[in-house]
Amino acid sequence: MKKNTTVVLGITGSIAAYKGADLCSRMTGKGIDTVVIMTRAAQQLVCPRTFLTLSRNPVVTDLWDVPDWRPGHIDLSERAALLVVAPCSANFIGKMANGIADDALSTFVLSHEGKIIIAPAMNPKMWRNVAVQENMEKLRRRGVIVVGPASGRVACGDEGQGRMEDPAAILSVIEEALR
Repeated sequence: MKKNTTVVLGITGSIAAYKGADLCSRMTGKGIDTVVIMTRAAQQLVCPRTFLTLSRNPVVTDLWDVPDWRPGHIDLSERAALLVVAPCSANFIGKMANGIADDALSTFVLSHEGKIIIAPAMNPKMWRNVAVQENMEKLRRRGVIVVGPASGRVACGDEGQGRMEDPAAILSVIEEALR
């Protein structure tokens, strides 16, 4: 793994956001400089302070809250070797596939020129939806690395493919991408 590598970890509004905290902790434990960007929906599920503590870096929650003259998403894109969105909700998959930039994370996606890894997480019915599958195909054609989703029981009790992959498995893909 490269030394002094910054990875941006995007957290979106899936109930699996708590698994994003586990992934963040594992990344920091491996010496990966992790900067977290959270969507507004993600903040309804997990507090930014959790990621501040686990990453030991400020958490980006607002496109307009920048400490100096440089746009934060552009400054960060020049430092980040890798973008990981875990969990990646159906809504965010749609934004990525269609170039929508209406918050800090989606705007960062458009400015990031490095590798992208996503770990989809949603209800199995949502995962099977034709629009989600068409958006996933767009992302795969663009070279986005997709980890999961796994099959099993999801938070609402439904069974099927849609669970976010285990954080340890995602970390292995991150480490490989940084080599």
